[in-house]
Amino acid sequence: MATLTFNDILSSSIVDNITNFSLTDMAIAMILSFIIGLFIYYVYKKTFSGVMYSSGFGVSLIAMAVVTTMIIIAISSNIILSLGMVGALSIVRFRSAVKEPMDIAYLFWAISAGIVTGAGLIPLAVFGSVFIGIILMIFSVRKPTDQPYILVVDFDGDKAETAVMDIIKSSVKKHVLRSKTLSGVGTELTIEVRLPDSESKFLNKISETSGVKSAVLVSYNGEYVT
Repeated sequence: MATLTFNDILSSSIVDNITNFSLTDMAIAMILSFIIGLFIYYVYKKTFSGVMYSSGFGVSLIAMAVVTTMIIIAISSNIILSLGMVGALSIVRFRSAVKEPMDIAYLFWAISAGIVTGAGLIPLAVFGSVFIGIILMIFSVRKPTDQPYILVVDFDGDKAETAVMDIIKSSVKKHVLRSKTLSGVGTELTIEVRLPDSESKFLNKISETSGVKSAVLVSYNGEYVT
């Protein structure tokens, strides 16, 4: 049984191995990854639910799918080239923070689509991307009925605190006391509440309560950091 030595690997030129991929196959893979990238960008734009939409991130999804396809085609052509590519990619560092959790899913989707397309598994790339897109579109339409808010109340005296908590208990289905701050000028309560989008009338009752200095209701993303 013949063994493959390092010299045998070196004797195989990149040009000879690239002939395994015709120009037509390469063009089809690159065009298809571009189309899938456009589809990912469309789904991302339609399902985005954050505050600040970044078109640059959407375009980067297209570029990521195409570039990944190009890399997979390249490393499939030669063993030495694949080792060099791994070494080059190992020094890459991403400095931009991913703010939305769903952005990670879209990044992984774009990379996976590029890998599958570059590997020549075109049916998997097409049907897999369509399936993922449909799932994301369906679940993005279903919005939660209650939204998280942070209620910050400044007041003086125990009676005011009791009255505020009674109003919250009678007006809000779910609430959690996050912090209580005592100072020489009064007391501050920070409470997480869940409300329908347009339901904030109870805030007027709290503001009108004797001893309450101010009441602020702030929408947030569900992550409270102390």
